[in-house]
Amino acid sequence: MTGWPSVEAWAAAGRHFDFRGHAVFLRTDGPADAPPLLLIHGFPTASWDWCKLWPGLAQDHRLVAADMLGLGFSAKPRGHRYTVAEQADLFLAALAEAGARECAVLAHDLGDTVAQELIARQLDGRLPVRLRGVILLNGGLFPETHRPVLMQKLLLSPLGPLVARRSSRARLGANLSAIAGDVKPTAAEVDAMWHLMSRDGGLAALPGLIRYMVERRQHRARWVGALQRCPVPLTVVNGSADPVSGAHMVARLRELAIPSDIVELPRVGHYPQIEAPQAVLIAVRHALAKMPG
Repeated sequence: MTGWPSVEAWAAAGRHFDFRGHAVFLRTDGPADAPPLLLIHGFPTASWDWCKLWPGLAQDHRLVAADMLGLGFSAKPRGHRYTVAEQADLFLAALAEAGARECAVLAHDLGDTVAQELIARQLDGRLPVRLRGVILLNGGLFPETHRPVLMQKLLLSPLGPLVARRSSRARLGANLSAIAGDVKPTAAEVDAMWHLMSRDGGLAALPGLIRYMVERRQHRARWVGALQRCPVPLTVVNGSADPVSGAHMVARLRELAIPSDIVELPRVGHYPQIEAPQAVLIAVRHALAKMPG
C-alpha cells in the first residue's frame, strides 16, 4: 500500500461535526467551486476505503466523504438502533456541512443501499439537494442476489454479539481475501481495515449495524424501485469475481432491465476501488463527465 495514506493520516486530514449529538468524521477536498461528489463507503470500514481514488477525483470535483455512525472515526453509541434512513440523513448532513446544494454520488456496499434511499427521496420530492447522477460499486442492490459471507450471517444471528467479540484481524483478513479477485489485500490494507472496524468499541456495534441486511428485504420495493425509476444517470461498476455481489448481481440488473451503464471488471472482487483503483477511476470519471450540469 506504499504511497497511500495511513488511517492516521486520513483522520488528520478531516474533522468532526455534530450529527444529532454524535461526532461524525468528515473529510472534504478538491476545488471549492468544483462539482460536488459525495462518497458513501460500505460495511464494516470507513471513508478511508476511497483513499486510492481520492487524489484523482479531487482534481476536478469537490469531494465530500463521511464515516457512517458506528464505523471508522465516527461515534459508536452503545445500544444504538442503526438504520439505513439515519445513515442517509447523516450523509445529507455532511453535504450541508460542506455547503453543497447538489452532488453526484459514488457508493459501495452498504453505501449502495444508502444511495438507493437518496434516490427514493428524490423521487418522493423530499431530497434537500439535487442529484446529478449515481455510480454504484459492488453491493447488495437486490436482496435476492446478495450472498453474504458466513461472518455476516453469524453477526445477524442471535450469536452476533459473541461473534463480534471474537472477531480478529486474522479472521478479517481471511474474509477479505475470500471476496477479493486476483489482487488480494495487503497486510497493510488489512491492518487499516481492522483498525477502522475495531477502534473505539467498534466490534460491539457490528451486530446492530448489519441489520441493514434485514432492511434490504423489508424495503425491497422502495429501494429496487428507486433504481428502476432512477431520475438521474445511473452507472454500475462491478468487480465480476466478487462472490457476494459480483457477476450474478449484474445478471439480475440486466434481467430487471434497469436503465444503467454497466462497467464489468473481470477478475476483480468486492472492493474494486482498492483492488483495481485505476480501472475504477477511469470508469468513474467517464460516468461523471456524462452527467448533466
